[in-house]
Amino acid sequence: MYVFLLKEFLKVMEIDKEKILNFISEKTYRPLKIRELARAMGIDETKYRAFRRMVKELLMEGTVVKLKKNRLGLPEKMNLVVGTLSTNRKGFGFVSAENDKEVFINPQDTNKALHGDRVVVRIKGKRKGENPEGKIIKILERTQRRIVGTYKKQKHFSYIEPDDPRILKAIYVAKEDSKGARLGQKVIAELEDTKDLHLNPQGKVVRILGDSTDPEVQVLSLMAEFGLTDSFPDEVIKETEELKDKIDVKELRRRIDLRGLRCFTIDPYDAKDHDDAVSLEKTKEGNFLLGVHIADVSHYVQKDSKLDQEACRRGTSVYLSDRVVPMLPEKLSNEICSLKPKGDRLALSCILEISPKGKVIKYDLVESVIKSWAKLNYQQVQKFFDTQKSEGDLISLEEDLNLMLNLSKVLYQNRMRSGSLDFDLPEAKVVLGEEGEVLDIYQVARLESHRLIEEFMLLANRTVAKHLTSHRIPLLYRVHEKPEKEKIESFGEFVSHLGYHCDLDDGLTPKQIQKFLKTVQGKPEEELINELLLRSLAKACYQPKNIGHFGLAFKHYTHFTSPIRRYPDLLVHRILKGLINQSLSTQRLLELKNALPEIGKIASEREKTADEAERESLRLKQLEYMERRLGEVYHGIISGVKPFGFWVKLDHILAEGLVHLSSISDDYYIHDPARHQLKGRYTAKVFRLGDKIKVQVAKVDRKNKFIDFVLLKENHPFRKRGKRRKKFAR
Repeated sequence: MYVFLLKEFLKVMEIDKEKILNFISEKTYRPLKIRELARAMGIDETKYRAFRRMVKELLMEGTVVKLKKNRLGLPEKMNLVVGTLSTNRKGFGFVSAENDKEVFINPQDTNKALHGDRVVVRIKGKRKGENPEGKIIKILERTQRRIVGTYKKQKHFSYIEPDDPRILKAIYVAKEDSKGARLGQKVIAELEDTKDLHLNPQGKVVRILGDSTDPEVQVLSLMAEFGLTDSFPDEVIKETEELKDKIDVKELRRRIDLRGLRCFTIDPYDAKDHDDAVSLEKTKEGNFLLGVHIADVSHYVQKDSKLDQEACRRGTSVYLSDRVVPMLPEKLSNEICSLKPKGDRLALSCILEISPKGKVIKYDLVESVIKSWAKLNYQQVQKFFDTQKSEGDLISLEEDLNLMLNLSKVLYQNRMRSGSLDFDLPEAKVVLGEEGEVLDIYQVARLESHRLIEEFMLLANRTVAKHLTSHRIPLLYRVHEKPEKEKIESFGEFVSHLGYHCDLDDGLTPKQIQKFLKTVQGKPEEELINELLLRSLAKACYQPKNIGHFGLAFKHYTHFTSPIRRYPDLLVHRILKGLINQSLSTQRLLELKNALPEIGKIASEREKTADEAERESLRLKQLEYMERRLGEVYHGIISGVKPFGFWVKLDHILAEGLVHLSSISDDYYIHDPARHQLKGRYTAKVFRLGDKIKVQVAKVDRKNKFIDFVLLKENHPFRKRGKRRKKFAR
């Protein structure tokens, strides 16, 4: 009842705000102060404080702006734009407004605004054929409250140089706010709540991380930069400690008992959070009976509990190169919920009867109790597939695994025939020593054992999505939009310069893309083309509106199989259990409908943050590894071309570095952006995107996070040129 009344109250508040905006939008309106506006609108004195609060909220949102002498007006009427500032390393930026208009901001016009701030911009004019240009005149909100950087000193003041290259302003720190930080140390600073454009950003040190060259400190800095923490609030720990390891007898009795099934987990060798187990039997009719058993995390993480709120805030577990930042405390993720062998575990099971041709004949979704027979890893299972020799925990599961491999191949072929895309992009694995030092980095091979689990999980996710949709239950779908026409056209133009014809038109389908990818299969440029095509496609996200999944060519898709590490899966479990137990009241369905858009937005944003953090974590370890290999020679592929040089991605290690044009002395090279190449003026030698190349490690700068390569002489032979005749003017 309280939640319902609160929502009704908020609706009333929104209507009142709308009335204020409508009044200010009228043609006859002239800018008024708050008190004058209240009188003009006939606001009763008893309601003035609430009215004033609403106006202040509109000002904070940027929907209304203050003009001269504190008078109020709409930004669009005053040639103003409100939006979020995005800057880059060069200093300029763009303000993305709510109406999708992007305003260009010169470095001198960013004032003291930082990347990510919500700002008010005054339009200065329109650049020829481009975005309008503006100047930031007000900061509405500092979205980055904490900044990670290096503590530095000048003669009369101290400051923090931010790690984020998009934050170009130094953060000034008073001596009493330095917390005793020393020169060169990595620190976390909290920005003071000043939005005055005449003052430099100021802050105070809240945590000293340590020496900026220490690998551990670099990872802690990275975590702080992305807002990651592996510690949980006290109230969350308290709730976790109260959870019982032993399953209640009543709970066991009310569930379907599947402890007799031979189910087991297949995960990376170092995994601790096992949230899916599989089983497979043959029926008398010759069909497959596939079981996908998922840890029932929702039994322990109750809706609106502190645990639930924290899991929603985190959105996902983050897998850095040297550690996991979990969504749930370890007692849950690695112990109570993890489907470890030989112990009873609560699960949600998707039981599917599948014909030999891979068609789902029928399915059942049930709350179950299971007991995993074994904990297998991908390499162990692949070794069995390759040799048909079993050992260790795999003994007695040989028949099950062979059946699973056959079924997974059928499911994969069916998916490919439907047009599903399957990008096989390389992934790097970091091997660490006992002291945390990087021993090796290698490219992970994609195995049949990986594909086996992928196919079973895809089928389970798809089945749950179809089931809930058929019952018209509000759901958080995993969706993937059709790619933008301009991006696909740009991709088609690029591959044409590589000698490939890419016939992708307005009626683009996954099958068309799949057909094109087959033409580059096994070619030297395959990996690069796959990566560039993936960048041209939209990023999958979570939302309650089902638009299908373009990449998978699925009409219905959700995430159900990883509730230990993804919040959307945990939410889908709650929804599914509500349907199974017939406990989805009208009120609950209404709550879901209202809550899903925001939860989807948070989950999508946290997934994006996790991806960025994981990439940056790998880069830190690659830099650490390459720093000890100066002078060594590697093979790689040209992964990017610019006027000043080209990037090379090394084979196997996948580290990326730059070959500066200034280091190539055999010719003067001209940049051809259309063909993504550099061409020698006299020798006509070409360095093109996708070319295989041999380089030597020249410099590694861990502080600024870059690697410099130089070409070996065999890549750029010096050609002696004769004297050129002087051309006479005619």
